[in-house]
Amino acid sequence: MSVGHSHYDDNWLRAILRRCRTIAMVGASPNWVRPSSFAMKYLQAKGYRVIPVNPVAAGGVILGETVYGSLEEVPAPFEMVDIFRASGAARLIVDEAIALKEAKGIDTIWMQLGVINEEAACRAEAAGMDVVMDRCPKIEYGRLSGELSWGGINSGIISAKALKI
Repeated sequence: MSVGHSHYDDNWLRAILRRCRTIAMVGASPNWVRPSSFAMKYLQAKGYRVIPVNPVAAGGVILGETVYGSLEEVPAPFEMVDIFRASGAARLIVDEAIALKEAKGIDTIWMQLGVINEEAACRAEAAGMDVVMDRCPKIEYGRLSGELSWGGINSGIISAKALKI
């Protein structure tokens, strides 16, 4: 279980990352140097299907996936909405996700690093969704799996300190 929105239990985050295999990434960018592009590519490499949602790039293709203009336009079901937009935009995105919850199978709202919207989080939780704020699924995946990647460096699995027996 999460404890507020400043700390999340690692087992709870692992459960979300195991359960949610299809992600609608709102704010995915076709610009390969944007953080959303790195996160999308990484998650795809780990076996997730990441569906880009970006009204400006709708109809295009990002990393092999068709870009949709809204969550409603995504034809496939998806469990997670990953929000790569400013905190103020989260409320409208969450409201759309709540309206589509049953039709699309959405059970998780994940707001990226720096994206914090308590009102949106409360609305999603009241609708029965899990909510993660101010975290990146790419970084959390790497950290929780112990990978030695940008996201896994601070995993605590490798240390310069002597092993205590």
